[in-house]
Amino acid sequence: MDFSKEVLEYGGKVLVDFYAEWCGPCQALRPIIEEAEKELPEGAKILSIDIDAEPAIAEKYEVVSIPTLVLFENGEEIDRTVGLISKKKILKMLEK
Repeated sequence: MDFSKEVLEYGGKVLVDFYAEWCGPCQALRPIIEEAEKELPEGAKILSIDIDAEPAIAEKYEVVSIPTLVLFENGEEIDRTVGLISKKKILKMLEK
């Protein structure tokens, strides 16, 4: 995945889900994210980044606990949450 192209150069909102395969709460969040993807606002998208596969990106964005959701708009971080959250909260983040 090209993080710069998919997130930093994207002209809309991108919610980045930092996760790991071994993380229980991350696995619990997966179906919630999949449900949220069906109701995204126009121009928004969700990307998942495995911190074990992409440690430099996780380090750059100071991801110290997972799951961490970081919302970018036009390449800039505008919101962040850590832990398991509801579909409603995910969609609310994207509507800001």
